[in-house]
This record gives sequence, C-alpha cells and structure tokens, in this order.
Amino acid sequence: MKLSDYIVEYLIRQNITDVFGYPGGMITHLMDSFRKYSERITAHNTSHEQGAAFAACGYAQTSGKPGIAYATSGPGATNLVTGICNAYFDSLPVIFITGQVNTFEAKDRLRVRQRGFQETDIVSMVSGVTKMAVYIESPDKIKYYLERAFAMAMEGRRGPVLLDIPMNVLRADIDADELIGYNKEFQGNDARRFQEELQKAVMKAKQPCFLFGNGIKSSGLEEKLKCVINTLKIPFVTSMISFDVFSDSPYYFGFIGAYGERAANFIVAKSDLLITIGARLDIRQVGAQREKFAPNAEIIRVDIDDGEFTYALHEDEKQYLLSAEQALDAAVNISCTQSFSEWLTICRTIKEQLKGYDDREPNRWIQEISRCIPRDCIITTDVGQNQIWVAQSFVVKEKQKVLFSGGHGAMGYSLPAAIGAFYGSGGKTIVSINGDGGIQMNIQELQFIAREKLPIKIVIMNNKALGMIRHFQEMYFGGEYYLTNKDGGYSAPDFCKIAEAYGIPNGKISNFDDLDHSEWIDNAGPFLLDIQLDGNTYVYPKLEFGKPNQDQEPLLDRKLYKELMNLGIVNVENA
Repeated sequence: MKLSDYIVEYLIRQNITDVFGYPGGMITHLMDSFRKYSERITAHNTSHEQGAAFAACGYAQTSGKPGIAYATSGPGATNLVTGICNAYFDSLPVIFITGQVNTFEAKDRLRVRQRGFQETDIVSMVSGVTKMAVYIESPDKIKYYLERAFAMAMEGRRGPVLLDIPMNVLRADIDADELIGYNKEFQGNDARRFQEELQKAVMKAKQPCFLFGNGIKSSGLEEKLKCVINTLKIPFVTSMISFDVFSDSPYYFGFIGAYGERAANFIVAKSDLLITIGARLDIRQVGAQREKFAPNAEIIRVDIDDGEFTYALHEDEKQYLLSAEQALDAAVNISCTQSFSEWLTICRTIKEQLKGYDDREPNRWIQEISRCIPRDCIITTDVGQNQIWVAQSFVVKEKQKVLFSGGHGAMGYSLPAAIGAFYGSGGKTIVSINGDGGIQMNIQELQFIAREKLPIKIVIMNNKALGMIRHFQEMYFGGEYYLTNKDGGYSAPDFCKIAEAYGIPNGKISNFDDLDHSEWIDNAGPFLLDIQLDGNTYVYPKLEFGKPNQDQEPLLDRKLYKELMNLGIVNVENA
C-alpha cells in the first residue's frame, strides 16, 4: 500500500477524527490520502499553518487524544513552530507531520544552504521544543516512528513530536505486514514512597495546602482530584491555567502567581506544608526570589518530568517522580485523622477579607459573560489582559473547560484553538475570548469559522491598546506609550466591519445591560461581539519584581496586610 495511506489508516485506528493543515507541494500525497478516507477522518484547511498548529492544540486539550497538524516543507513547516512551542511548554500531545523535499534533492553533506526548493531542516530547528523530532528517510521505518510518536506524545509528561517525511517516502509502496513496530520501555515510580511521606507530613502539619498544576488538567484527572480533596479536606490552590479544575469546591482558594488571586498567595505564604502536583513552579507562579515562596513550609513536590526538579524551590524539598494520576491515587489512600477546620476558617477569613478588592470594569464584563453562556461549553482565551481577567473572574459552571496558551503565551491562540476545541469536544459551543491585539494575529481564521458555520462566539475585549505592555510602560517608562496605543503607533480596525466581510453576524456594545439583549449567544452559528472598553485598562493585582507573591500591587493597607499574615499558627510576617 502507499505509505501516506498507511499513515491515515493508522490515525483512524487511533480514533483521530479531525486533522488540521494547509496545502503545499511536499505534503500533497498525504492530503490525497486524507481525501480517500474522508468518510472516516476529516482534514481541515485552515488559512495559515499557525492556525492549524493552534487548532491541533485545542483538539488535544478537549479530546484527550493527540492533535494532528500537517504542513509542507520550508515556510509551511516553519509556520508551525509557534504552535509546536505552545504544545511543548503546556505539555500538549500534538503530532506534527511535515512534508520534505525528495531524498534525492536533499543537500545532505553538501556545503550549500539549500538544494531542493523550500528545503529547510525543520528537525534541527524544533529538536529543543519537542519530545521527538525525526527525519524519516526509509519507508520501512514508518510503523516504528508512528507508534513511537503516539507513545511519546501521550506518555510521561505529554508534549509534541514532529515527523518530517520526504515526498518520495510519502508516495512509496510498502508492505504493511512486514513493518516493525515500537516497543516502549518499562519505567518505575515512587508511588509507595510518596504515599508514606505524605502520610507522615499531613499528620504533623497544622496549615497544609495542595498546589495543583496543568498536570492534573492535561491528564483529565478532575474527578480524581475531587475525590482527594473531598476525602482529605485540605485547602488547595492552582496554577493559572488550571483554575477551572474544581473551582466550585469549598476548599479552593484561587490561583497563585504574579497576577494570581491575593487570597491564594497569602494562603501559600502561611502554609507549613505545601504539596505540589504537576506544577512547573516557574517565575510567574512563585516570583523571582524562590526562597520567599512558602518560606516556612515543608515542600513535597511531584512531577512526571525529572528535569523540573533541577529548578528547586527549597534545598530540602522532597521530590517524587510520578504521574499526577499516581500521586492522586496515593493521596486518596492515606489515613488522615487530622482535622484542619481551624486552618480552613483562617483561609476563608482571608478570602472574605480580600473579596472584590481588585475588581474593575473588565472583571465585571467577564463575570457577566460567564453568567450568560450555557453549561457544557468550552472557553478559549488569548494572551494579554483578557487572559488574566478570565482567570480572575470567570465563574466556571459544571462541565465547562477553559483553554489557555500558558507557558509560551502566544497571542493569536484563542481563535484557532476554538476551532480545534469544537471538533475535539464533539461539537460543543465555544466562546473565544480575545483582546483587540491578539485577535489580529490569526484573524484570517474567521474564514474557516464562517465557511463551516461553527457555533463559535468571538468576544473581543477592545481597549484599542496593547494593554499589558501599555501598563508596563506606565510603571517603568514614565508613561511613554510607544507602539501600544493609538497615539503611540498601535491601532485596531473596526472588527464588526471585518466580521461583515466574512459574513459573520456581529454586534458592538459598551453597557452591561446590552449583553442580555444581544443575540450573540443565541445565534445558531458564529457571532462576533465587540465589547468597547476604556483605553486605560489594568490587571490587578500585579506583583512587582522581587517581592513575595502575597505583597502585590496595589499594596494592601499595611495594617490589613499584617493582620492577614499574623492569622493562624504559622507567622510569616517577615517573609
């Protein structure tokens, strides 16, 4: 059979329903194979390869299966790179398939920059941001590399892989029965040792706290998390992109970090035991001075990637190489007779004291949007102020899920990710929240949404500025808003006119009451809603570089700050 047909048949056997890409010469044989099998798998034509990459990420985030994106060689492959980075830093299982020039056109060891037209060494370019990137020169290796790609994308710490396949290899004839597959190696784990240590630590703790990261969310472990928390009744916080895993729990106190919720940062600072599961603990989460994060706490740290342990929080932290699922299975089985009711009362007092302290008009818009949209839908966010407002103020309903571009922080993510999320979720309504800057990065994907009449509701938080950087310039550059607002050289178009050009129903509003009277959510297909904001919007709270997480701007009244720090058993006033 033809090798490209074998690839498509393999994807079908893995229950992949949808793939995303853009046509090009070196990938035409794979495209034609998708055509042959179009009743069993659908290849979607985005308007840009970056859109395809982000759509594949959205598919992976919602389906529990690898996302698939394809592109031709050269510029097609390089246009995937931002999406590859996004999948790598957010641990998303995405398989990227790129066409390459024929093997007989490759430069090999010639000391030339390029031999074949659009020849580009994409494997070398992405080797540092993939779990595996290989050039498949021999047709008889295709089964091995396909099976290995799926295994590596899904097992351990998930992430992207890239298969670069020359055109003459894609069209080669192969005997599928003669192909040799991939056998994965067995890996041990620290589950029993972790359970024993957790048992001892919880029994002696007075103010314990769990910190859950994207390892929970990306592995679909929300139900196991609920079981652990409802059994142990220990307060917990999350990373920003995992705020929706169990946000209606009475034991949840928000997401941590530079733009995190004040209560969450205070509670971590006051803890005497911090158990982190599947969280990277990067600078946005813990601050620049890592020793000031949970300064009086014993740290028990679980991660599936031992590379993360090289960036320790505390010298004496205990580290366990486990999957998030193994850690939750162990945690739910510890014997905990300890009551943390006094500590929970303190946590709730802190949360109540700080409730609404940083709310501003954009936060209320997000609250109102979350009230309006139905249960069982997916929300995608972009990058910038809109992303933080969503994490701070979106009230998650049961079965809803919020998707982010977290570690890579790629503007232009929300719109194409919404496309992938639609197909990955089996056709749910998607609410795509954007800033006026980010949506312009991949605005061409409105064509896809319009063509397919997808029920994607596109919300633009329009302050006519690059708000996050404008705020940064206000803080550190004397209010010189160069290239971030209209006077400084940035501008945004009339998005409603653009929507009209694509044939997408649209509306522009500036009052909260208009949200209920707009048909934006009831319209069967797509709708673009342009929300007009003041040009000087802010994200608060915000951590000034070098300060401990709980001491965010604008600064709390010093009397209140000291009162909150002195609550409870563990005093961290000088942290």
